[in-house]
Amino acid sequence: QVQLVESGGGLVQAGGSLRLSCAASGRTFSTYTMGWFRQAPGKEREFVAAISRSGGNTYYVDSVKGRFTISRDNAKNTVSLQMNSLKPEDTAVYYCAADQRLYAASRSPSSYRYDYWGQGTQVTVSS
Repeated sequence: QVQLVESGGGLVQAGGSLRLSCAASGRTFSTYTMGWFRQAPGKEREFVAAISRSGGNTYYVDSVKGRFTISRDNAKNTVSLQMNSLKPEDTAVYYCAADQRLYAASRSPSSYRYDYWGQGTQVTVSS
């Protein structure tokens, strides 16, 4: 089992940057695929990015490709999301999630089950 705590959210103007961090408890962090999701008011939760156990593979929703970068430090049990060139439509509560299962290589991490979730951190981008 793993507990996740996000930080780094806030208010930023369009075009600005924020860096979200997620700290995980436990000794088996490197056995989890880690993901970031977001949920805007009145909308369903949306996959944003994911990173493989080793950090060697990353995945992004099309709307953030080239602007967001996911990374992890298995020695520090942390995963981060660097968000650049922020847009008002990026406004949402951002959640960190973890999944320990092994999936077929053909399956997208956006569809993983993600059993563990953080409490979320608010990101607001003003125009």
